Amino acid sequence: MHLDVVDLRDFYGLPLGRVARRLVGHAVRRVWPNVAGMNVAGLGYATPYLGQFRDEAARVVALMPAQQGVLHWPRQGRMLTGLVDEVCLPLADASVDRLLLVHHLEGADQLRPALREAWRVLAPGGRILIVAANRRGMWARIESTPFGHGQPFSRGQLVSLLRQSMFTPVEWGSALFMPPVGWRVFMRSAVAWERLGATLWPRFSGVILVEATKQIYAPTGHRERARRRLPLVAPVASPAPARSFRDGGATYGDACRD
Repeated sequence: MHLDVVDLRDFYGLPLGRVARRLVGHAVRRVWPNVAGMNVAGLGYATPYLGQFRDEAARVVALMPAQQGVLHWPRQGRMLTGLVDEVCLPLADASVDRLLLVHHLEGADQLRPALREAWRVLAPGGRILIVAANRRGMWARIESTPFGHGQPFSRGQLVSLLRQSMFTPVEWGSALFMPPVGWRVFMRSAVAWERLGATLWPRFSGVILVEATKQIYAPTGHRERARRRLPLVAPVASPAPARSFRDGGATYGDACRD
């Protein structure tokens, strides 16, 4: 079950949340050093990490699951957030170049359908980046942070889940090696903790980052032949096509197919 959006917002307003935002944000940027001219979307509660792409990407949008709730983002200017069904995203096929998932898989009610929907909206050659709580890390054991709620993951579980959803993992990262407590001594030495943890205990990070590509298979032709044998039905008025990023911005009409 997704954590409430107000609880997520409040955490990132705390000193510990601001440190976590900075450390995880650096890890995300290392994986995606350049998104110039791309369409970037966040799913879950990704707004703390999407802001760094706004001046660089062609378009940025934050999609928040209905079970979580939605907040206005950014604080000033045009609203770039939308309340969505996680298994029926209001985006056209292959309309996203980079898709960032944060605070999403841990609380998703339907993991594989949610990832297959992410596969649908991701463009060929696009990349998905998942930031997930690490099952082995301390942050998954402390409920005072969002990383301590829902289902944490191991690397093996993420690999299996991605492959079953037609993604291929290509790069791994980690962040949040400091203890998940708001003591000043820990927060002041957060960078040192990151460097030390990445060297001495890399598998015990607070979060795991995994970047994956979309698997695309050539059609065999059997499906097309089966369709030709179906009887024709009377035509009906087709619904208005869903707009993609490339149509001038995200819209929130239903883009899912039966």
